[in-house]
This record gives sequence, C-alpha cells and structure tokens, in this order.
Amino acid sequence: MDEYSRIVIERYCMDHNSAKSRKLERLLALSYDMEEVPGDIDAINLEKLILKEKDPELKEALEDLDNFLFG
Repeated sequence: MDEYSRIVIERYCMDHNSAKSRKLERLLALSYDMEEVPGDIDAINLEKLILKEKDPELKEALEDLDNFLFG
C-alpha cells in the first residue's frame, strides 16, 4: 500500500471523531497487521465508504487500501 494513502487516511482519522473514522482506523490497523485477516464485513464497510466518499484524495486512498487488503 502506498504510504501517502496511509497518511491521508490517518490524517482523516485524527481530524474526525465519527463512526466513519473508527471504521477507517480498524481497516488501517488491518493493513499493518499481516496476521489478522480482514473479514467480509470489513470489505463491505470499505466498499460503502468508497462509494459515499466525495473527497477525491481520500477516495483514492480508500481505493488503495481496498486493493491492498482485498486485492
């Protein structure tokens, strides 16, 4: 996963306190932990976040995360 994408997502999580930021924190943690396998609910949550995202920079970072976690 591109480090810039991680930074964009981390910055969003630090600037917001919402259900969305908590989901992103979990998904980002999964990208660092290769021993834990993301589940179906993680894939569904990420797909929903990507579809709803209006910020192009964050959307691109989420797509990069999706490709990294779920190929």
